[in-house]
Parts: sequence; C-alpha cells; structure tokens
Amino acid sequence: MESQTLTYAIGDVHGRADLLDTLLERIAAHAADRAHRLVFLGDYVDRGPDSAAVLRTISRLNWAEPERVTCLMGNHERMLLDALLSPDAARHWLYCGGDATLDSFGARDLTGLPRDTLDWIEALPTLHGDAARWYVHAGLRPGTAAPDSDVHDRLWIREPFLEGDHDFGRHVVHGHTPQRSGRPEVRPFRTNLDTAAVYGGALTAGVFSEAQGPALDFLSVRAA
Repeated sequence: MESQTLTYAIGDVHGRADLLDTLLERIAAHAADRAHRLVFLGDYVDRGPDSAAVLRTISRLNWAEPERVTCLMGNHERMLLDALLSPDAARHWLYCGGDATLDSFGARDLTGLPRDTLDWIEALPTLHGDAARWYVHAGLRPGTAAPDSDVHDRLWIREPFLEGDHDFGRHVVHGHTPQRSGRPEVRPFRTNLDTAAVYGGALTAGVFSEAQGPALDFLSVRAA
C-alpha cells in the first residue's frame, strides 16, 4: 500500500464548511507523504450554514491541481443551475435548501451569486472512473454500462440502484442517500458515503487503494 496512490472519496458536504476543513486536515495527516487523490461526490451546497465557503475550498483545490482533485456534480448543484432558468425551478431550489446557500453568499437572490462560481459548477462532470471504481453522486441504473448511463440517473437515482446488489464491473462509490446512522453503507458492489453531515451525522471520506473493492478505511468528522 505504501507505494500505491490512495484515493479519498468525500461524501455530501451540504454547506458544512467546518466539517470539511477538519476532514481535509485528517486526510492530509492520514496520507502523510503518500501520493493521493481526492474525489468529491457532489452536493456541496444547500441546507448547511456555509455553502459559499465549501465552494471556495473545493473549487480552489480543483483549480490548483485538476489532475489530482476531481469534483463531481450533485443533484443540488443541478438544482441551483436549473434555478437560473425558470421561476418554478428557483422556487423548488429554495424549498430544498437554496435559501441557506444565498444567505452564505450574502445574496438576496440568484443574481447575487458569483459568475465564476456558477461557471465552475456548470462544468462539473457527473461520472469519474479509475481502473478499480466508478465514482458518481447518486448511482447508476442496473443493466446499463456506467459510461452509457443517463445523466439524470447519475444525479438522482435511488431505486432500483439501491435495491439488491448490482455488479457494474467496478465498485461504485456514491452519496446522495443520507445514512442517518452517520456511518457509511458498504455493500459488495457499492459504497455509500453520504453519512448525513447536514442532519447532525458525519462527513465521511472513504480511503481506497488501487485494488478493486470496498474502502481500506473511513475517516469521519462529526460536529462537536
């Protein structure tokens, strides 16, 4: 393991900048001098108190080292982008926690959000793969190859992805469905890293080696 590149996949943050900062410190300490990558699984915004700080932190990491830091789009980022297109979508986004995102930017409405931040969100991919795993926000539709999967499914799917155990050829690492226990869900072919940080659970990173299969370890941070 010492000679391998580790991958730290990080679950849904939802504006919990305090937990994110602490988790990144724990990741740095855990990796020490080993080569490592970061994969953020989406849902950086909404509901929690400081989406603006979360976006600043994650986007700066991505801009500084795009080959080492991958940031995926979540359904809440998609809702934010859709809110720019129609009043109905804007009302839906606000109902789903977008009001907290506006507050964190000190914005009265969507026009107060920074253009460069919106451009960064719009360019986010919805799927990332390495030799051993697929990384996606919500999941994949069984029976469909990951690269051919529907973008809407990648952002929103629950069933039939969550029911049963579906082999996609590589272990699937995802978030989207909060685990109120505060612990990751580990199944034979997938790992769910949404440990409900915004609901008083934990913010969790799975630590993956270059070998196929589930995480070697988990790093979690809970609110004091």
